[in-house]
Parts: sequence; structure tokens; C-alpha cells
Amino acid sequence: MREIVLDTETTGFDPESGDRIVEIGAVELNNHVATGATYHQYINPERSMPAEAFEVHGLGDDFLRDKPKFAQIAQEFLDFVRDAKLIIHNAAFDMKFLNAELGWVKKQKLPWDQAIDTLVIARKKFPGSPASLDALCRRFGIDNSSRTLHGALLDSEILAEVYLELIGGRQPDFGLNTSGAARSSASPQDAWRPSPRPVSLPPRLTEEERAAHAQFVKTLGDAKLWLDS
Repeated sequence: MREIVLDTETTGFDPESGDRIVEIGAVELNNHVATGATYHQYINPERSMPAEAFEVHGLGDDFLRDKPKFAQIAQEFLDFVRDAKLIIHNAAFDMKFLNAELGWVKKQKLPWDQAIDTLVIARKKFPGSPASLDALCRRFGIDNSSRTLHGALLDSEILAEVYLELIGGRQPDFGLNTSGAARSSASPQDAWRPSPRPVSLPPRLTEEERAAHAQFVKTLGDAKLWLDS
């Protein structure tokens, strides 16, 4: 099962008011394990960056000026995503922007039912609790110390870990920095299983506790069952 964990950064909140995507980051999962394949692209929005948006992600006009326009990367992005499920935190926001950009360059839009919203999952699983990405990292003990500013690829990598916790816990061999050729081809029979301990744990009972237990057993009526065990 192929899934793409995805995030975008934008110039604002509403593409119909002229806001544009300035960054896309995505991480590929295969059977809930990171394959090592990612997609990351900065995009020239063909407009100036509002101060409020710059404070969120730190992507300014000078940095974005020589980056490709969305029309230049649209097909490459679609080729990476294909028909995989899209794992997005607050999916309505990102899908709205992606489909607006795709529509402007006459590309096929992404079906809304292709997206899985981790914000909705989190609110159902933890009703009444904070469900931001940072709050979920605190809940699951996921290190997000490098997230000083929003960044699409970093947020996708963090969201991948959050998503796996939300659906039942991270895989023991989950790692975003592995090249996943071997992992992506693993069959269900190759799934992780705990191995026996190479050396048995030492006994916890002291000799005094053993002697006290033996003395107590002698006070019982028919102690055969206890002695045999």
C-alpha cells in the first residue's frame, strides 16, 4: 500500500484571493514504512511574500525569485504522487491550494477522496485535546526540536511519524533516513517479530526470600501442589 505524506507552504490562506504555493514536501510510505523516496520543491509564487507568511516559514522574495514556477513542476509532482493516498494534516487547506494551482495550469486535479486528514483522525481519537502537529508530537514523544519554522519536507517527515502513531503505533523498523529498496519490497511474512533473549534474565528473588517462602509453604495443609511447582 503506497501512501504519500504531504505538506505545503503558501503565501496565505486563500488561493482565490491570489495566494500561491511556495513549497511542497512529501514522503513516500510503503505498507506504512518509509521507503526513503521524497519529493521536495520550492516554487516561485510570482507575487510578493506577505510579512505574516514570511514569519511562518521564512521563505522570502529573494530566495524564491529563481525557483521554478508551479507550471514547470506540476507534472513532476503528479508523477510522484500518482494514485497514492495523500496523508495531510488539515487536508482541506493543502488540497484547496494544490487543486487551484493544478487548475490554473490545466492539469488534472487531485480527487478529494484521495486525501486522508490526520487532523480529523486526531480529533476523533483525542476529542477535546489540542490536535496541532506540535501538540501531537508532544503526545507521542516525537522529536520536533528542529521545527523552528514551518518547512514542508520537515513537516512531512514529522507528520509521517505522527500518522503511524495515530493508526496504531510506529513500525519497529520505521526510519525516514533509510534507503528503502529492501524495505519497500518486504512481504507480510518478513514483518518484524521479537526474538528470544540470548541470555535469560537473572532471578529477582533473594535467598532470604526463597527461604521465607519455603517456610510459609510448610505451614499449609497439603503443600504437595506448591512443592511440586
